[in-house]
Amino acid sequence: MQTLTISYNGTVYELPYTVIKSKRKTCSISINEDASIIFRVPLRTGNRQIMQLAEEKSHWIITHYLKIRENINSKPRSDLSEIQRKALESRYKEAARSYIPKRAAYYNTITGGTYKRISIRDQKTRWGSCSSKGTLSFNWRLMLAPPAILDYVVVHELCHLTHMNHSKAFWQAVEAAYPDYRNARKWLKEHGRELVL
Repeated sequence: MQTLTISYNGTVYELPYTVIKSKRKTCSISINEDASIIFRVPLRTGNRQIMQLAEEKSHWIITHYLKIRENINSKPRSDLSEIQRKALESRYKEAARSYIPKRAAYYNTITGGTYKRISIRDQKTRWGSCSSKGTLSFNWRLMLAPPAILDYVVVHELCHLTHMNHSKAFWQAVEAAYPDYRNARKWLKEHGRELVL
């Protein structure tokens, strides 16, 4: 793994990064949730070109890197043992399988649309999803959120049954079923990373 040196606000940062070459035409930079930096570049891209890209995007790299590091450091620390955590997680999943379908059935009378089944998943970056085949999936960690926040996610995915996009019509449907959706979205954005055991 190579190291990228960036000076920002009087501090010099040595950031490890990985280069992935493939049959692509453009270059891109991404920073994962663990703060790892990845350059994705065409096969024939040389190190000089990569460093030039890094220099051009240095402000973006360092600001996003520091933000992700801050998020990592602000995550609550759990005192549970691994056995305790897994047992508690299992209980929450079981509760989600019972509770979330009831909330979906309730709000479905308001939103309309038809779903075939509901699955409870351990998604890393999503709270819910709706497939084109009518399968609704929800993150079990929603059981750690206030009930109103869980309801918002349920409504959000139910509205995708009739609007498979985030168009104006979609958000109007969400608001009709859940008027306070803006505050719920804001809460998830600010506190979602805290929903861990």
